[in-house]
Amino acid sequence: MKTVSIPATDNEFIVGKILCIGRNYVDHIKELGNEAPSAPVVFMKPATAIINSGESVVIPAYSSDCHYEAELAVLIGVEGKDIAEADALAHVAGYGVAIDMTLRDVQDNLKKKGLPWEIAKGFDTSCPLSDFVPADKVTDPQNLTICLCLNGEQRQNGSTGLMINSVARIISYLSSIFTLEEGDVILTGTPAGVGRVQAGDRMEAGIAGVGSVCVTVA
Repeated sequence: MKTVSIPATDNEFIVGKILCIGRNYVDHIKELGNEAPSAPVVFMKPATAIINSGESVVIPAYSSDCHYEAELAVLIGVEGKDIAEADALAHVAGYGVAIDMTLRDVQDNLKKKGLPWEIAKGFDTSCPLSDFVPADKVTDPQNLTICLCLNGEQRQNGSTGLMINSVARIISYLSSIFTLEEGDVILTGTPAGVGRVQAGDRMEAGIAGVGSVCVTVA
């Protein structure tokens, strides 16, 4: 059982689903040579993928090309189904910072075969995740800057204002497919600048006013 917390309110949540959005920033789509989607691209990670700041990502033996993707994370605090976009942010308990670790070689190979690629995204330690700040501390989730440094060198720096699908739209869309429950976590996509990591590397992802997560690669 994995839990996440909002330290400012002493609230703790048992994590249910981790719902992730791919291809949500145009520049990231271009850097990977993908096509822009007509609807949000959705995949999932199990709760066992979560690690905390100070812990280590372990690259599975079946991959030799593991990439980082820094993202705004959204914690659901109020259950909902078929949520209207105008009401979506009222279901958010808090915001945090995540790194969506991706086995790019495994993902690309499976995509070419038309097969699911959860093993490239959902392996143990594939979701470094910060604590969350209360939702009311974030005035506008579309006016945040996501940064990631690898071994002290900045690699990602992008605004959530560049999202193709806003946080509210993502919540509304996901709730039309899945009932969103208290403790569900949504990863909202990554801006450009993703890249490879190897054993010994140190990653720190942060969003001013939200938080940060720092992990090493084992």
